[in-house]
Amino acid sequence: VQLVESGGGLVQPGGSLRLSCAASGFTFSAYVMRWYRQAPGKERELVAAITSTGVVTNLEDSVKGRFTISRDNAKNTVYLQMNSLRPEDTALYYCNTLFLGYSYWGQGTQVTVFS
Repeated sequence: VQLVESGGGLVQPGGSLRLSCAASGFTFSAYVMRWYRQAPGKERELVAAITSTGVVTNLEDSVKGRFTISRDNAKNTVYLQMNSLRPEDTALYYCNTLFLGYSYWGQGTQVTVFS
C-alpha cells in the first residue's frame, strides 16, 4: 500500500489549495479514505473522511463550509479542496486508509497559511 500526497504550499489567508493523495497497492474503490492534519505541538486530528462510494462521513467542525473531500475511483485519488484558508489551518496534512486491519499513512504535505 502506498499513499502519496501532493498539493501543499504557502498561501495567504483567504486563499485556496487542493490536496491530492494518489493511492496504490490495494483496491482503492473499496475503502474509506481520510485526511488528517497535525499542527506543530498538537495531536493529529481527523479533517474529513469519505466512503468508497463518495459519501462524506466526517468533516471537522472548523472546516465545514470551507473544505470539501472527494474521490475519483478511476484515478485512485482522493482530494481535499481547501478554500478560505486561515492561519490555524497551517499543518502537515496526511492521507490515510485502513486496509486489512492496518492503518496506512502517506508522508504528508505541508500547508502553511501566512499573512
